[in-house]
Amino acid sequence: MTIRRLDSNGRRSRAVIHAGLVHFAGQVADDFGGDITSQTQEVLARIDRLLGEAGSDRSRVISATIWLKTMADYAGMNAVWDGWIDRDNAPARCCGVVEMADPGILVEIIMVAAA
Repeated sequence: MTIRRLDSNGRRSRAVIHAGLVHFAGQVADDFGGDITSQTQEVLARIDRLLGEAGSDRSRVISATIWLKTMADYAGMNAVWDGWIDRDNAPARCCGVVEMADPGILVEIIMVAAA
């Protein structure tokens, strides 16, 4: 079986396609200065690009793990998420709080989608 890596830099790939699935690395915004709304929008836009590159789309997302810096951003993140996700094909999802790699990161999203 073929393994295809998207946006790989020697340390990580942003997504890996294998056996009909697209496995995403944790996606974060490039602009750590933005608020939860702008960071979530940027992350989901990157996910859209990677889904397209993998030949997939939002309706094929199987699972999503969402990490927040603080649960105070939960409602703000959900406001963006609810406008992005295909509500007829909602994935299994969890959301929690973690210490981020950079203090400016407010949200990180990890997904698995069907290719």
